[in-house]
Amino acid sequence: MSNHLAIATVTAVLQRTLQASVQRHVESVRISTIAPHRIGQGTPETGINLFLYHVSRNNALKNPDALAQRARNKRTPWRQAALELHYMLSFYGNEAELEPQRLMGSVVRTFNDRTTLSTQLIQDTLNDSTFSYLDQSDLSQQVQELQITPEDLSLDDLSKVWSVFFQTPYTLSMGYKVMAVVINGEDPAERALYVRERPIQGIAPFPSRPQVDRILAQDGPYHPILPTTCLQIQGHHLKGPHTRIRLGYPDLVPQDLVPQDLTDDVLSLPLATVPTLRAGIQSLQVVHHRDTLHHATEPAALSLGLSSSPAPFTLCPLVQAIQVEDILDHDGDTCAACLALTVSPPVGARQGVMLSLYEWSTQEPASYLVDVPPRDQDSDHLLITVRGIQPGTYLVRLIVDGAESPLDIDSDPSSPTYQWYAQPRIAIA
Repeated sequence: MSNHLAIATVTAVLQRTLQASVQRHVESVRISTIAPHRIGQGTPETGINLFLYHVSRNNALKNPDALAQRARNKRTPWRQAALELHYMLSFYGNEAELEPQRLMGSVVRTFNDRTTLSTQLIQDTLNDSTFSYLDQSDLSQQVQELQITPEDLSLDDLSKVWSVFFQTPYTLSMGYKVMAVVINGEDPAERALYVRERPIQGIAPFPSRPQVDRILAQDGPYHPILPTTCLQIQGHHLKGPHTRIRLGYPDLVPQDLVPQDLTDDVLSLPLATVPTLRAGIQSLQVVHHRDTLHHATEPAALSLGLSSSPAPFTLCPLVQAIQVEDILDHDGDTCAACLALTVSPPVGARQGVMLSLYEWSTQEPASYLVDVPPRDQDSDHLLITVRGIQPGTYLVRLIVDGAESPLDIDSDPSSPTYQWYAQPRIAIA
C-alpha cells in the first residue's frame, strides 16, 4: 500500500518511461504534464502531453473488507482507498511530417510492451534526482499490481472531454488508465472482536424465549423422520409452565401438541400420537402458554405467550403395502400395470406425488420415475398406473412434495441378499 504521493508517483513513472522510449523514435521530443489548454504556450514544438484528467474508485477493491487481506497474506490496520487514474495523452508536432501520429505509435508500442509498472521501474524513478520531491513516496512497496490499459474512447467521448474539461481545440489524443492505486489512511482503523456466540439471555428483550436448534429422529441424525418416529427437539429454554409443540403444514390447521420427556434443552414428540400429518416440509414451533384467569370461579385458561421461531423438518412418507391391482397391457417386452399402494400419512389432494421404480437386480437394472396425476381428495390408498415397464421385480419409493419414502435393508446375515435394499418391492410380470 502507499501514501499520499502515490498518484504523483504514477504520473512521474509514466512521464519518465515515455521520455526514455519515445525519444528513440522521434528526436527532440519532450513529455510534459501540463493542462491541455496550455499546449503551445512555452512548450516545445514536438512533444506528448500526459494529463491526469479524471480519477475514479476501483469497483473491485472498493469494499473495505475485501482490502483487509491481499497478496502475501498481509492484513493492514489502516483504511484504504483504491483508485483508477485516467490519463489523456495529446500529441503535437510537425503535421507535414506526421510527427503526432508517429508519437502516438511510439506510445502504443511502449505501453504494449510495458503493461504494468514494476517495482524496479517505480524505484528507478524515485532515485532520479529530477523527481526529488517524491523521495518520500512508498509506491514501490504496494502489493497490488499497477496495470496500464488503453481506454476505448469514441470520437464523441473525446470531443466531450476536450470541450467540457479543456475548452480548447482538439488535438490528436488517446486515453490510458492505470489501476489500481491503493492509498492508506494515516489514522488506524478500528476492528471489533468477533462475536463468539449469541446467547438468548441477560438483557435480551425476551430472555426466556424458547429456541429450537435442531430437529431429528430419536434413533439418530441419519435416520429418516417417518410417521412412526419419535421426534427429538433440541434447543434452549424449551421448558415452560405450559409447553406445547405447534406443528403445521400449509394445507392443515396448526396443531398444539403436548411434548414428552420435557427438559430445558430437549423435548420429545411421538408422531404416532399426532392426529393429522402430511409428508413433506413441516413447520415446528415450541410455544410457552401462560395462565389467564377471567373470573374467580372459572379455571385458568391458556393464552399465547412466548414462542420460538418456526423450524423446518422433512417428514418422509411410508409405503405400508403395495400390490399389483391389474395388468393392463402386455406386448412381451413391456407392460402396463395398475399398482395399489397403502401409505402413511395420507396424501393430500394438492400434494405432488411421484413413484420411483428401481429393478431389483445387479445386471444393468432398469429404473422408472412416474408422475402421479392429482387426486380428488386426501387418501392413504393410491392407485397408480405405470406404462412401458419391463417385466421384473422392482424396489418401490414414493416421493411426496419432495420427501422420499425409505427402503428397508435385508438384515439377515444368512440371506444371499444380506445388506441389500429389500423392501418394499413388487414383481410386475
